[in-house]
Amino acid sequence: MDLEPDTVERDLVKLVLTVVELLRQLMERQAVRRFDVGDLTEEQEERIGLTLMLLEERMAELRDRYGLGPEDLNLDLGPLGPLLPRDGG
Repeated sequence: MDLEPDTVERDLVKLVLTVVELLRQLMERQAVRRFDVGDLTEEQEERIGLTLMLLEERMAELRDRYGLGPEDLNLDLGPLGPLLPRDGG
């Protein structure tokens, strides 16, 4: 087994970013549901929107830093299909 430190670091970052992206998408869907129901104050909507936007920007920065695209974070689960929706959202 030939392991190189750069490859191990990139693979670990890829795995962590995949989990964070999955959680980000779940939080985004929950926020949209709460927006639609009218369950949030205007201040809460603004804060959640800003937080999700900043998280998405940081994710893009980290993907760029490690040479990863959004498609690289989508694990193939075999017969179950991809982990994340193919359209990224």
